[in-house]
Amino acid sequence: MITTPITFDLVRGALELEPTDRGVLPHRLPAWARTQYDDAQMTMVESQPSGVRLVFSTRATVIELETLPTKRDYTGAPPRPDGVYDVLVDGELFIQLTAAGGDVIAIDLMTGATETRQGETQTLSITGLPAAAKTVEIWLPHDETTQLVALRTDAAVEPVPPSGRVWLHHGSSISHGSNATHPTGTWPALASARAGVELLNLGYGGSAYLQPFIARTIRDTPADLISLKLGINIVNSDGLRLRSFTPAVHGFLDTIRDGHPDTPLLVVSPILCPIHEETPGPTSWDLSALAAGELRFVATGDPAEIPAGKLTLSVIRAELARIVARRAASDPNLHYLDGRELYGETDNAAHPLLDDLHPDGPTHQLIADRFAHHAFESKGPFTS
Repeated sequence: MITTPITFDLVRGALELEPTDRGVLPHRLPAWARTQYDDAQMTMVESQPSGVRLVFSTRATVIELETLPTKRDYTGAPPRPDGVYDVLVDGELFIQLTAAGGDVIAIDLMTGATETRQGETQTLSITGLPAAAKTVEIWLPHDETTQLVALRTDAAVEPVPPSGRVWLHHGSSISHGSNATHPTGTWPALASARAGVELLNLGYGGSAYLQPFIARTIRDTPADLISLKLGINIVNSDGLRLRSFTPAVHGFLDTIRDGHPDTPLLVVSPILCPIHEETPGPTSWDLSALAAGELRFVATGDPAEIPAGKLTLSVIRAELARIVARRAASDPNLHYLDGRELYGETDNAAHPLLDDLHPDGPTHQLIADRFAHHAFESKGPFTS
C-alpha cells in the first residue's frame, strides 16, 4: 500500500487544513477568523466538514482512509448515528461507510457543560474498485468533526483540478445539513450536483449571525457564485432587533462586495418555520419532548414585542426583500429569493419539520431541486 500525504490539493470544500498531533483537521473558517470568536458552538460546527471531500484520480482497487471522528453525546437524548462517508466513483455513489469510535464530546443540554473523552482512530476500507483510471471522491460526514490521519492505496493517486464554477454558500444549520442522512444528501450538495458546480459550503449550524469575520472570509475567498441564506439564527438567538438587523445586513453585503463587486449574489430569506413565523425568539428546547426522549424546539418570545423591534421570520423576510430591492437599483448582480419558494405552507403540511426547526432527508432533496431551478435554471441569477 502507498501512503499519500493528505495535502490541500487533494481536498475540496475546506478553507484550511490544520496539522494536529493526530492528523490534519479540515476547517471551514481560516485561522485568523477563528481567533475572533470564543464560542463552543461555532468552534464545533466550522470544524464539521459539510461539503468537504477528498478528490483524486487513481487506478487503485483498494483505498484505506484512516480518520479520527469526534462524536457528540447529548445527555438524555437518543444516541446520534455515526457520521456517513459517501464514496463516489466518476460522480456516482459507490459505497457508504461509517466510522465507529473516535473521540466523544458529552454535552449536557440543560447546562451546556461538555466533557471530552479521547478514543482511537478508525480505518475505512474501500475495496472492489475498478482497476481503470477513475476519479474518486470521499465526502466526509457533514455533521461530525473528522481529522484525516492517513490515505493508503494500492496504486498511486493524483490531484484532480477543480472543474466548473465555484458556488460559495453561507447559511445556518439547514444549509449545514441538519437532519440530512449523508453528506451528499444535504440540499447544497444536491443542488451543486444538479447544477454541475463546485460547492464551498459555509453553512454553520446555529451560527449564522451576520458576523463580520464571516463576511471578510467570503470577501477573500475566490468564488464565481455566492448565496447567503440569512435570518433564522438571528431569531433563534433573539440576537438583534430590527434597528440593528438592517445595518448589519448592509454591512455584511458591503464587505462581500469589497472583494466580489460583480459576482452574482443571491440573498435567500428563511424557509417556512411555523414556530417562528409570527413569534420571536429565543428558541428553546421543548422540555416535555426531551423528557420523552425526543429533540424538539419551541419559540419562547412574545409577539407583543414585535412593534418594539423584536424579529420574526415574517419581519426578516420583508426587510431582506426591501434591502435587496433598494441595493439592486445600483447592483444588478444582487438578487433575492423568498425562502418559502423552497419550502412553504403546502410543503410543511406534507413534510413537517422533524423537530419543528429542521427538514428531513427527502425535504433536503425538495429544497435542492427548487433552489437549483430558481438559481441555476430558467434564467435564474446563476444561469451560465
